[in-house]
Amino acid sequence: MRVASALNIKSQFIDTNVLLYLLSADETKANRAEKILAAGGIVSVQVMNEFASVAFRKLHMSINDIREVLFTVRTQCKVVSLTEHTHDKGIHVMEMYKFSIYDAMIVASALLSNCKTLMTEDMQHGQKIDGVLKIQNPFY
Repeated sequence: MRVASALNIKSQFIDTNVLLYLLSADETKANRAEKILAAGGIVSVQVMNEFASVAFRKLHMSINDIREVLFTVRTQCKVVSLTEHTHDKGIHVMEMYKFSIYDAMIVASALLSNCKTLMTEDMQHGQKIDGVLKIQNPFY
């Protein structure tokens, strides 16, 4: 099992919306998000920040509950930082693919982490970025 998780960590980037479905009343989506997280993957600090923002502002979760969820994410996923290199790559992605700056930074983080798949429902399912990163809507 640890070998499978290690392989997935190198190939799967998880976007904020997938993590938010962990909290969903939609049992099918919550279960799917849980399976994705259990398989491991990569998230960026941006993903964790976005999760905390939505959980606090919109879902009215306590800071302790947010910390608890993010602790679980950290145990299952590698967390990558945002760097100047990420920013430069994100600007390129924004220009080439016309993504918002925030989506472009997610894509840039996934590309720089050598991921093969970006799990998100916020972008076009099946789209290939730079010929290497496939957008996959896990709820499609």
